[in-house]
Amino acid sequence: MAPKPLTGQEIEEALAGLPGWAHEDGRLVREYALPGHLAAVALLVHIATVQEEMDHHADLTLTYNRLGVAVNTHSVGGKVTELDVRLARRVEEMAPAHGAS
Repeated sequence: MAPKPLTGQEIEEALAGLPGWAHEDGRLVREYALPGHLAAVALLVHIATVQEEMDHHADLTLTYNRLGVAVNTHSVGGKVTELDVRLARRVEEMAPAHGAS
């Protein structure tokens, strides 16, 4: 069964449990600051591994010690779905182990 887009209220409710995340331009977004470049790369690789496991992928933007995450579901026209919320939660759970803030 294909995922269904979340309503604005459902997105706001999900964001209440995702500190630092926002809903911008039809995507869930968050930027993490990390202690250095290798920590940022390590978080990126960790996220990539989870994305493969979930078969759901975010756009990741790496700069020296920052990692941006932006996710929506392309198969429903680039809208936010429960898949995106689940991925954001997984990222939020793993980020502290990499020193992310």
